[in-house]
Amino acid sequence: MCKPVIKKQPVEIFGQPCHVRTTGLKAEIRQQCCPFINGTCVKPRKSEPSVKVGICSLGYKCLGSVEHQPVIICPQRFKEISMFNSIRNKYLPHWTNIEWISEVNMGVGGSVDYVAITADKRGKIIDFLCIEIQAAGTTGSPYPAVTDIIHKGKFQRESYNYGINWANEFSKTMMQQVYKKGRIVDSWGRKIIFVLQDVGLQYIKTVCDTKKLIRSNAKLPVDFCTFKMVWSDRRSSWMLKFDEIMSTGIEGINLMLGGAPVDHHISEGEFIANIVRKGIADKILDKARYSDHQ
Repeated sequence: MCKPVIKKQPVEIFGQPCHVRTTGLKAEIRQQCCPFINGTCVKPRKSEPSVKVGICSLGYKCLGSVEHQPVIICPQRFKEISMFNSIRNKYLPHWTNIEWISEVNMGVGGSVDYVAITADKRGKIIDFLCIEIQAAGTTGSPYPAVTDIIHKGKFQRESYNYGINWANEFSKTMMQQVYKKGRIVDSWGRKIIFVLQDVGLQYIKTVCDTKKLIRSNAKLPVDFCTFKMVWSDRRSSWMLKFDEIMSTGIEGINLMLGGAPVDHHISEGEFIANIVRKGIADKILDKARYSDHQ
């Protein structure tokens, strides 16, 4: 079949493409099973902890795009075989045996999502590689779309009231992890990989100083390994496809944490104008009195 038309609606619920069979999702919603971890979905509703959200990806217009794209909002969505195979092929082609250990404590750096290891016959670890996964998050809730399927059998709106919280998940949460864990791994003389969607790294490039972010470099301690969401006619589902690897060092991380380059900074005059506009909108400032600043 042709690639589904995406709207501002969930794209995948419990791993199933919504726009292919919205009327057949009641069983998946009832079972609450995540196919990417082969178990129960781990993302509960805040208001009903026993009920799992089950939304893997959402339709959204990213960074000025004219069409909606699938945006992954659950890190478990990345855990399909193609992601692990891509890491193996790009980073570990000479390893003869690989084990994946999850949620390994890094001390003051917290836990790392995965560590790939290779060991000898006596069980001595010969080498390892750290992998961290970052998905997007939402503002507002897309769950009313799931409720509509439960009660009505299909989506009731073409556009649901949610947004993507790019800043919180990528420039704040992820970059803090990059800084803490990147410094630890760099002190070992090793590398850590941050797995994310291509649109997440595109966002980072728009709001951070990335001039020291370069094409894949084995000598640098931090890699951003991105994946695209692509439609498979053969499987009638969305799949992850390796996109690119970008590398940086500790100096590059510091630049990224500092935000956008100086020449992208807002001027003092523009900021004052923003203060006035917001003050007028909030009915704190008088429009006539502050007209010179508008």
